[in-house]
Amino acid sequence: MPSIRPFRIEIPDETLAAIRARVAAFPWHEMPEDGGWGYGTNLDYMKELCAYWVDGFDWRRQEAALNRFSHFIAPAGGLDLHFIHEKGSGPAPMPLLIAHGWPGSIVEFLDVIEPLAHPERFGGREEDAFDVIAPSLPGFGFSGAPPRPWGPRRMAGAFASLMNDVLGYDGYLAQGGDWGAAIASWLGLEHAPACRAIHINLLTMRHRDGPQTPEEEAWAERFVREQEMEEGYRTQQATRPQTLSYAMMDSPVGLAAWIVEKFNAWSDTIGDDIESAHGKDTLLTNIMVYIVTRTFNTASWIYYGRREEGGRILAAEGRHRVEVPTACALFPAEMLSWPPRSYVERLYNVQRWTEMPRGGHFAALEAPDLFIDDLRAFARQLR
Repeated sequence: MPSIRPFRIEIPDETLAAIRARVAAFPWHEMPEDGGWGYGTNLDYMKELCAYWVDGFDWRRQEAALNRFSHFIAPAGGLDLHFIHEKGSGPAPMPLLIAHGWPGSIVEFLDVIEPLAHPERFGGREEDAFDVIAPSLPGFGFSGAPPRPWGPRRMAGAFASLMNDVLGYDGYLAQGGDWGAAIASWLGLEHAPACRAIHINLLTMRHRDGPQTPEEEAWAERFVREQEMEEGYRTQQATRPQTLSYAMMDSPVGLAAWIVEKFNAWSDTIGDDIESAHGKDTLLTNIMVYIVTRTFNTASWIYYGRREEGGRILAAEGRHRVEVPTACALFPAEMLSWPPRSYVERLYNVQRWTEMPRGGHFAALEAPDLFIDDLRAFARQLR
């Protein structure tokens, strides 16, 4: 069995001081008078966030919150993968792999790991407990980076190795949003029966045959219109990520602005009040994971990797439907709108379909109670 090494996050003081100095020295520039968030990340908010970053943000406090869980590093799929492993309560917790996306990190799961692993501490039932495994994606955070871009299909293979070969689980449930949903989809398609079921809160994949009904065709046309203003970052990272990397790796403020824009646009906010969904500490902790690990560049490679793998189409060796039980959690402010259920059912064996009352793209952060309840309910169907 591959060696598993305990890991602890300990960022040197000099690294933190250098980041604060770069933020404090940022040469602010102009924004159009009618800007708001319409041209991109709002200048006034970035000044406010960066002032807090320099004088109020406490990385050591956030680092301690991360380190309250058990972290490990182990070789899987040819890389050293970092993961949190919180063993659940009771005699038979269900193994649960939860995978983040871009521009997220394991920070997304800090409020859900303990309730999922130890429901009895939060008014729940011990028999609903999970063994929670939350890895950093290859090239992200504290995981090793591949020598060239990997897409979600190859990452799924590495996660399957982590669950089966490293941790010794013969069956598990996979959950994901954003890239995690794509990874979960490939796990369900290519790594069953060890991957017993999947739970996704985003529909990233597409059927090779395309829309088949007027309702599905209307959704496809609407999706293209909805994504018109979102395609810029996606195209850049899928075609020329290295060019972008020189600016992002050099400027903490630039990197923060690139990520903050997505957290504002993709979340269930009240108007453009980003902090109606995410506080400064959460935003900055997630941003700092990219900065202190110097992984913005390699994390962006996943877009290039997916393009090389064939894009959004879910198909492999004649298979184009995930046959393991699938739960779909639809959060209303999700920026990638879901297709009609008829389309989804041609891609997945849908056993649960939940239309949520609130929440957006970062479901575990925005609506942890709904996220947890839906996962537990789905797991009860599987036990």
